[in-house]
Amino acid sequence: MRDSSSGSSFFSQFWSSALRAKPLSNSSDVVRINSGEGLVRRLGPFDLILLGIGASIGAGIFVVTGTVARDAGPGVTISFILAGASCVLNALCYAELASRFPAVVGGAYLYTYTAFNELTAFLVFTQMMLDYHIGAASIARSLASYIINILELIPFLKNNIPNWVGHGSREIFGFISINLLAPVLLVLLTLILCRGVGESSLVNTIMTTTKIVIVLVVIIVGSFEVDGSNWSPFAPNGFKSMLTGATVAFFAYVGFDAVANSAEESKRPQRDLPVGIIGSLLVCITLYIGVCLVITGMVPYKFLGEDAPLAEAFKSKGLHFVSILISVGAVAGLTTTLLVGLYVQSRLYLGLGRDGLLPQIFARVHPTRHTPIQSQIWVGFIACVLAGLLNVHLLSHVLSVGSLAGYSVVAACVITLRWKDRIGGQISATSMSHRQEGIICITMIACCGFAAGILFRYVVSPFAYIFLIIPITIAALAAAALQFRQEQMDPPGFSCPWVPIVPALCIFVNIFLFAQLHYEAWVRFIVLSIAAIGVYAFYGQHHANPTGEREVVTYHKAPEEAAI
Repeated sequence: MRDSSSGSSFFSQFWSSALRAKPLSNSSDVVRINSGEGLVRRLGPFDLILLGIGASIGAGIFVVTGTVARDAGPGVTISFILAGASCVLNALCYAELASRFPAVVGGAYLYTYTAFNELTAFLVFTQMMLDYHIGAASIARSLASYIINILELIPFLKNNIPNWVGHGSREIFGFISINLLAPVLLVLLTLILCRGVGESSLVNTIMTTTKIVIVLVVIIVGSFEVDGSNWSPFAPNGFKSMLTGATVAFFAYVGFDAVANSAEESKRPQRDLPVGIIGSLLVCITLYIGVCLVITGMVPYKFLGEDAPLAEAFKSKGLHFVSILISVGAVAGLTTTLLVGLYVQSRLYLGLGRDGLLPQIFARVHPTRHTPIQSQIWVGFIACVLAGLLNVHLLSHVLSVGSLAGYSVVAACVITLRWKDRIGGQISATSMSHRQEGIICITMIACCGFAAGILFRYVVSPFAYIFLIIPITIAALAAAALQFRQEQMDPPGFSCPWVPIVPALCIFVNIFLFAQLHYEAWVRFIVLSIAAIGVYAFYGQHHANPTGEREVVTYHKAPEEAAI
């Protein structure tokens, strides 16, 4: 009897804690933390745009464009336009929430904590964080390999550098592969990030600018080698190949959310964060379109290489110096992507440490450097272990599931927060049953997106595609129900247009892409969610502090000379 009572008490406490939400504060000037110092505001709009570009464009611009082009042909340009348009919709949602929560770090985790509840926020954090950890380790190994390739251009080093130094040793037990250079690079970048946001921003600015200049050189030089006949036929494998290519190209844009996680270090977050998010994405779309047009115009799409298609295209035209530039651009691109990735991870850990969902050591900010050094070291340590010992490329097919899930929840947050008062996080005049109906509509849109994705992926008969009309129609009706039943409230700062239609479309497209992932990604999503619920049940719910009733610390303003 006593066991039954204690079990009932445990589950009662669990659900009570899990359904807690973080109050929506109206303050953009202070933050409640448990240490004596806060982060420093140094980043202006130009820094934020470069941060977003640095996070999004890596070596993929020199590889992914060619990989998609092998299937979609010259229509790869349409693939990247479609993927870019989808990301713009997601960016609009992020921009509204970044403007609405300008004072604190947390990104998607923070938005979910306020709009929904504590458990959902913790699940979003764990799913996105695994993507970040594996992604950082994979990028570090790729960066090490690119650096070794450049060093081997020196005659006496060619073929004299052991594989375990940078390319990775032969696999042991199928997954252990030693790499010495990758952890060294991670340590260096971690030290830069620990020194302060000013130093890391300077490195990102230099490397990102270098990368953009090289991409522009590639586009300009390549445009003189374009043969228009290579663009015909434009879509040799039909529209489906271009749409399938868009599902791959979508992940080449992922990274603009890094800007939202720099809220505490932005000079004027309510104005600059939306500029950084949308501005960086538009630059990325322009660069990808330019590269797609050049690569498919220089070489017939059937003859594009798989590993380094852009470099091989220039070599085939006798432009070897451009292929070397591409290698340098790839190094710069990977460096900025890795730097920003490590930066974002540490800020997410900082947010959870402040809220008590993780140990308080993650909430500490250095009193003079104004950086979360403990969180940064932890992030660097995890990346060093993964990159130094494991062939993390084997895990690449389970990536992106967390990002897609997180983006979908962010879009849902935009809809949900329009039902709330501007201050205090209280439900407005809309009844609780009205709110529940809205959440049911959001869930229906997500389920329809998954059903449409499964049909698109597995249906082979052209006639059977008519069944796609069913989930699309149901999703449209659910979006219409949201449109006609909710009371619209314009938030302060940037406002996402056409709410709830734009967020509903984001959810549908993101979950559609979710359905295109490898089935092992779905297994990873379920297993990690179960593990996260366990961690929350035995630690997070007992230490969480959603009201943030701690010491109030004012922000440190950037020095006058740092102002733009």
